[in-house]
Amino acid sequence: MNIFILNAGRCGSTTFIKACGHITNYTSSHESRANLIGEMRTSYPENHIEADNRLSWLLGRIDQKFGNTAYYVHLVRNREDSITSFVKRSHFGIMKAYKEGILLGGNNQKPEQIAEDYLDTIDANISLFLKDKPLKSVFRLAQAQSDFKNFWNQINAQGNLDLALEEWQVHHNASTQI
Repeated sequence: MNIFILNAGRCGSTTFIKACGHITNYTSSHESRANLIGEMRTSYPENHIEADNRLSWLLGRIDQKFGNTAYYVHLVRNREDSITSFVKRSHFGIMKAYKEGILLGGNNQKPEQIAEDYLDTIDANISLFLKDKPLKSVFRLAQAQSDFKNFWNQINAQGNLDLALEEWQVHHNASTQI
């Protein structure tokens, strides 16, 4: 079974995959196929866990290929914390792409407004995609320890749960002021 960690970004997806690295019956990666196009973009190996915020733009293709056979996790973080993190990265990455590519410049909006709009868009896309999926869960970063234990059990993970839980004590890929 494939597992997709769907998210807007800036919500613990790197840490999620670090924790999944302690699972022995699944492979796991963070943004492993982000630079690929076409069929290769969604050619994940069987029994693989993938976290990539860009998948929220590829949900139609994910549905065509994996549909109801995959397990989907909607990874979310406190909204204000996500906005703050995105504002620190407003001049590059997904924020720059969203502002310049989707909002065609967004010249009259503040970085906070753009981050809010981006989060609303991505969360709505993911929620709509998941509305009829039988294998899904919501994972709240603020409840990472308990939600990861639930996730571990739901996918019948094998490996070292204690080491996986320790990963949630580390702030991987934390934003700094740019």
